[in-house]
Amino acid sequence: MVITKDSVIGDVLDFAPTTASYFLEMGMHCLGCPASRGETIQQACAVHGVDCEEIVKKLNDHIAGKA
Repeated sequence: MVITKDSVIGDVLDFAPTTASYFLEMGMHCLGCPASRGETIQQACAVHGVDCEEIVKKLNDHIAGKA
């Protein structure tokens, strides 16, 4: 799986549950909430004031084993 800004958070968490820490780090503390799981990474970044490109890179590096 390659994560993009348009990836849905729930899909990312289902594919790689260990990525939850990155979402928690950006201030998303309600990862079990249906609304947050249905958001794209870009939508969550806009709400939480996080650089979308940075979190996407971190997530892809983590999945690739580089984190």
